[in-house]
Amino acid sequence: MNENHALCATTAWSEHMRDDVVTYMTTHADLGTSMLEIGPGPGAATEWLRHEVVRLVALERDETAAAALSSRYGGTNVDVVTGDATRIEFPAGSFDSVGCFTMLHHVPTSRLQNAILGEVLRVLRPGGVLLASDSLPSDGLHAFHADDTCNAIDPGSLIARLQTVGFDRITVVVDDILKFIAHKPTADADPQHCHEPRAAERGSTA
Repeated sequence: MNENHALCATTAWSEHMRDDVVTYMTTHADLGTSMLEIGPGPGAATEWLRHEVVRLVALERDETAAAALSSRYGGTNVDVVTGDATRIEFPAGSFDSVGCFTMLHHVPTSRLQNAILGEVLRVLRPGGVLLASDSLPSDGLHAFHADDTCNAIDPGSLIARLQTVGFDRITVVVDDILKFIAHKPTADADPQHCHEPRAAERGSTA
């Protein structure tokens, strides 16, 4: 990541994650007792999520960031694992919830983003929930990511992408940022059923 991402380690960014993301997610979804957070970076969301579940696993690809998180959260309910989110090394159905906050735009292709979403679906228990947020596509976002990867998600395509992976009960909200919640179908769900989101779930894509 470029030097602009020093922002992600600031108190202001951590408070933004608490006030604008984690509070929304915990209000609108049941995190259960075990949660996987993908790509926590410096832990801006981790700090708040760990108080919402019994066990939080933080999966971080960058070894330096993972080591810093391990030091920060040693002796707590946070387990830090270094690994690749396109090949999550946990068995199917390991987690009640998975969180992914402001990191998918750092994944260079839609194919790899979809691979991550597919792995999330696999490691969730039936009925488990994905909670995610990301930055909206804009000239400013691309300028911020000068000399860095920036592959922002098109909100208008997101519901179809999540359905194609296999999620249902999808909520997409577009305000200052993109927020979305999607569930793994329960064991007794009709596998032929394709969820058609209500207008309220679509949010605004203006």
